Amino acid sequence: MNTESDETNLAEPPLTPEIPDTFDIPDWVPPTGIQLRKAGVQFDAVRVDGDEGRAAADRLARMTGGAPGPVVEEANGSRAVYFLVPVGATTHRVWPPGVTCLSSGPCRIAFIPVPALNGQTWPLTWRYRPTGRDHLVHALLLKAALHPEE
Repeated sequence: MNTESDETNLAEPPLTPEIPDTFDIPDWVPPTGIQLRKAGVQFDAVRVDGDEGRAAADRLARMTGGAPGPVVEEANGSRAVYFLVPVGATTHRVWPPGVTCLSSGPCRIAFIPVPALNGQTWPLTWRYRPTGRDHLVHALLLKAALHPEE
């Protein structure tokens, strides 16, 4: 009896997208270690602490077929999860309690920690790695992932 199949199960999309050999690493990803990037230049971020942030990241990955955009997670402290969104995408939206929007503007500057793709980056790591130079987390989809009951 042959139990092998070449069919793809579309009920559960893959959570790790295949990155093509021609993957162009974004210039905002450091070659080694961790660097802080100023919000409002290449991206802004939405920060959600703890298990709630991890659950939202995984819901977002399922919603997007495994390619939610870049999501950074922290292993210690508040165990923050940073969703990297387009510049300006956090403004003029009502976010749920516990969400921190990191953006820069008049009289305020925010910095977002970004780890290298490989090597020693503890306590930061990529929950979902960048898959393209301009592919960021879609803010409206993120908002939906943060409100799964609606």
